[in-house]
Amino acid sequence: MTSLILLSPAKLNLFLHITGRRADGYHNLQTFFQLLDYGDTLSFSTRADGKITLAPEIPGVAFEQNLIIKAARALEPYKSADAGVDIQLEKRLPMGGGIGGGSSNAATTLVALNHLWGCGLDKNQLQAIGLTLGADVPVFINAQTAWAEGVGEQLQAIEMQPKWFLVIQPDCHVSTAEIFSHKDLTRDTSAIKVAAFLERGGQNDCEALVRKLYPQVDNALIWLQKFDRNARMTGTGACVFASFESAETARNVQAQLPKDLPGFVAQGVNQSPLYKLLPSN
Repeated sequence: MTSLILLSPAKLNLFLHITGRRADGYHNLQTFFQLLDYGDTLSFSTRADGKITLAPEIPGVAFEQNLIIKAARALEPYKSADAGVDIQLEKRLPMGGGIGGGSSNAATTLVALNHLWGCGLDKNQLQAIGLTLGADVPVFINAQTAWAEGVGEQLQAIEMQPKWFLVIQPDCHVSTAEIFSHKDLTRDTSAIKVAAFLERGGQNDCEALVRKLYPQVDNALIWLQKFDRNARMTGTGACVFASFESAETARNVQAQLPKDLPGFVAQGVNQSPLYKLLPSN
């Protein structure tokens, strides 16, 4: 095989509890990652001159700082010298949205190139490399909707009943670093069990702070909670979401969105397409 075209899916944090701050500055958390059937599309075509290309480049992001390129570079020690790749990106997921666009792109690149280049790394090795690129990368490599702890890398796959989600993108870019370093962030939520989340749900500990700092997020949630009182923010924002039992209901609400609030409807999935490409451990 010399080429692949893959969905690089979005994720939602159905809840996000921050249970403490670690000595290395990272935070311990509990969350539930719900994968969606919507995302970016990445196309990979191998080449035999060792070069790595990406088109189009993302405005404002230096080529070597793009997580796609960082992921490809991370596999260079495991490939043959003449193995290269042309990567084409069709971008749908917003940056700074809390739905994992960059992390998902990195994970898709690691799994795809491990396969195309014959690097021979197993899933655990790929996840370890992914964690060096970002805390959310391992869940996308694992390719399964999952309960997560630690910094988000301790994963337990859980099968969820299918639901449809309306995801709204407020007109702002929320910096994850800004939120996790803010003095007013809640960092002492008590840990819960999986059963407690499945029975009662949970909150997003970043939401109150982001709503205070970014009125656009607050306004989007006020609007969305008219249709789903449990609507919430994903990750550190800016995207917010509501869940529905049918695509029709979700699309009916989408049709009522104000013109300044773009959004999309997607179904929750228990596995992403990457799952079929994963080597066994």
